[in-house]
Amino acid sequence: MQHYRLLARVAFFALFVLAPPLDLFRFDLTVNHLFFLGEPWRLGFTAQSDSLDMVGSIFLRIFLPIFLVVGVGGWISWKYGRLYCGWLCPHFAMVELLNGLMRRASGKPSLWEKQALPQQQADGTHVPLNPWYWSVTLGAAVVIALVWAVVLLTYLLPPKEIYTNLLTLSLTRNQALFIGVGTVLLTLEFTLARHLFCRFGCALGVAQSFIWMTNRKALVVGFDSPRAKLCSDCDASCEHACPMRLKPRTIKRNMFTCTQCHSCIDACDKVQEHASSVPLLQWVNGERAKVVAKGAGIVEKHT
Repeated sequence: MQHYRLLARVAFFALFVLAPPLDLFRFDLTVNHLFFLGEPWRLGFTAQSDSLDMVGSIFLRIFLPIFLVVGVGGWISWKYGRLYCGWLCPHFAMVELLNGLMRRASGKPSLWEKQALPQQQADGTHVPLNPWYWSVTLGAAVVIALVWAVVLLTYLLPPKEIYTNLLTLSLTRNQALFIGVGTVLLTLEFTLARHLFCRFGCALGVAQSFIWMTNRKALVVGFDSPRAKLCSDCDASCEHACPMRLKPRTIKRNMFTCTQCHSCIDACDKVQEHASSVPLLQWVNGERAKVVAKGAGIVEKHT
């Protein structure tokens, strides 16, 4: 599952970077209109246009796309939760990358983790501690922040101009200010508060969580508690694997920010591969998900 997720995240990050240069999607402040799929996205009427044409153009070019995006996105969130976050979001991809680097540097995937994670886990994961990775971690945070600042600017100004000015060191004052301030703020966020941002600061992520919580039958990670004794020889590898630092064996409301990344299930599967053909953690939905939503934390037993 993680191989598929890696491919999806890499492809979407490439789309995130390349969308402005290819005019796939961006809003150009210099001409004050959108570009979509290589074409200017204007309202399509002038002051001399018929009022009915104006209303029709506004509906087709503004309200209908918003309704489609919100509707499709809302339905996916209602049924599957934060699927976008775990499988596509370019920010969350960087969160996971920095988690791995910081864990190698300090033994903890976050500065705010109370205890270091074991270097050798029950699921076979081996992460040796190397303080030299601090320089790699901090360097990666700065580079990622710089890339993000530049890319975000290309969504607002002509990408060719931005990249040309950057390569020739001839950025305008405002361009340099945007990139400089953006890099500093994003470096601080990626280093100190990346999990807090994903949980509480990202409007898109929080909206997905709220919509997901309204559906008791939505896709959720369920724990087969009748077989919980099989956890006795484990070191909580499922919790160590979670990039959002959640406890997958708990009830749904405590997994409010779960990104459906499947990492905890994969870790449990590796731990239990010799003891059971079915992991203790599984994706469940429908009636089985309602049990988790009620707070029992139980999925059906398997024969």
